[in-house]
Amino acid sequence: MARVHCAVCGKEYYAKPWHLSRGWAKYCSRACASAGARKGKEVKCATCNKMIYRGPRDLKRSKSSHYFCDKRCQTLWRNQTFVGELHGNYKNGHAAYRSILARTGRARICAVCGTTDIRILQVHHIDRDRLNNKPPNLAWLCLNCHFLVHHYDVGRDRGLLKPRS
Repeated sequence: MARVHCAVCGKEYYAKPWHLSRGWAKYCSRACASAGARKGKEVKCATCNKMIYRGPRDLKRSKSSHYFCDKRCQTLWRNQTFVGELHGNYKNGHAAYRSILARTGRARICAVCGTTDIRILQVHHIDRDRLNNKPPNLAWLCLNCHFLVHHYDVGRDRGLLKPRS
């Protein structure tokens, strides 16, 4: 057996002469072999600061130069970074009518049929002006009733429609 030095950690170890003749005996262990073959680098997770390995492809593909240990950390970072004007769906701040109506404390009940299933409730603009987000102009309607109000003038007796001028 021949004594050789590990190419990664420098530790001295014994290698079979036959392995040396074939050029195989470069590393002292599997851990050093995988570390020697890595071309990427160790980076910190942008959320929890945990050290993680990222390969060259991952390092090159990152648009933000932030790296994450898992999807949870990535989601936490995105939810803190892309809010308000930085959000992809932000349009001049006029799309906040749902939260405006929710903050008024008005019960989430369809104004036409009385449905209370919040999964299908939508906000209706009574004067049909989507930029007028004042609470008196907003009403909760379920999907079906919202369609009927816009297409068949249902709800006129409940004040859900302003006469068109």
